[in-house]
Amino acid sequence: MATTTCIFDAYGTLFDVAAAARLAAAEPRRAALAAVWPRLADDWRRKQLEYSWLRAVMGRHADFWTVTEDALDWALEANGLADPELRPRLLALYRELPAYAEVPTTLAALKARGLATAILSNGSPPMLAAAVASAGIGSLLDDVLSVESVGVFKPDARVYGLVTERFGCARDEVLFVSSNGWDAAAAAGYGFRTAWVNRAGLPVERLPARPHHEIPDLTPIPDLARP
Repeated sequence: MATTTCIFDAYGTLFDVAAAARLAAAEPRRAALAAVWPRLADDWRRKQLEYSWLRAVMGRHADFWTVTEDALDWALEANGLADPELRPRLLALYRELPAYAEVPTTLAALKARGLATAILSNGSPPMLAAAVASAGIGSLLDDVLSVESVGVFKPDARVYGLVTERFGCARDEVLFVSSNGWDAAAAAGYGFRTAWVNRAGLPVERLPARPHHEIPDLTPIPDLARP
């Protein structure tokens, strides 16, 4: 069936999750962070995802901002960073993460062809609203869907169901795009056609389903969405 709807994960797919640590590390008097910022960014992201999965399994949901704060606290301690000004600065930068360079043109190309576009994210509505506004892409999106509507994080099937409920489309009309291999795999298992944005060149996840496409960035998405 032809694609009618293109759905994007937010963090790591549209927005550069390493940017908060990278930008803070370039500021004056941040020598300690500058020495370890890539590791801090990796630790922060890894714990953010791990805590979302663990909370889903335990049935102890909290919004993604709480998870993001908890993950940052762990990462700061793990990297020996005790500057009291650093935590609020990193969190402020995380609220306004920049979009990857190809995001506006990709979304614009999809909209020009009449496709519906939206975000489907673990992020809480205030987080997502801030990121979308900062990146200036709100006019290129038909909706921003958050897991807070169902109270559980990805890859729970109820999250992917928000898409078909919102757009009234069949599962095989959806092209779902994520930089998380596990997310793209889970969405493929749900019945979406999926594209994994493998920016880091990682191996494919060994899960029951696999992404239909593997791409290095978002540039190929308009072609993949063609009938």
